[in-house]
Amino acid sequence: MAIDAATVRKVARLARIAEPEEKLDQLAKELNGILDWIEQLNEVDTDGVEPMTTAVHTTLPMRDDVVTDGGDPARVLGNAPKAASNFFVVPKVVE
Repeated sequence: MAIDAATVRKVARLARIAEPEEKLDQLAKELNGILDWIEQLNEVDTDGVEPMTTAVHTTLPMRDDVVTDGGDPARVLGNAPKAASNFFVVPKVVE
């Protein structure tokens, strides 16, 4: 699948990323390079290889599954740019 400047423009608009028109061709070239690399990965024979999450086998310590009230809302929201009634305030993203 080849990506052209029109596709980059559409994806940037959907992601709300402002990209200048002169950078679209370069971004398309970079994204095509990434897709080519992914195609190379698809050629690797992985039959018989078990899925793994890390190269080092280690077991995670278990903790008690306890329901809590979430701690201190003032501390949680301390670094939030905007908060109201113990909730994060974020811009609307749905049109």
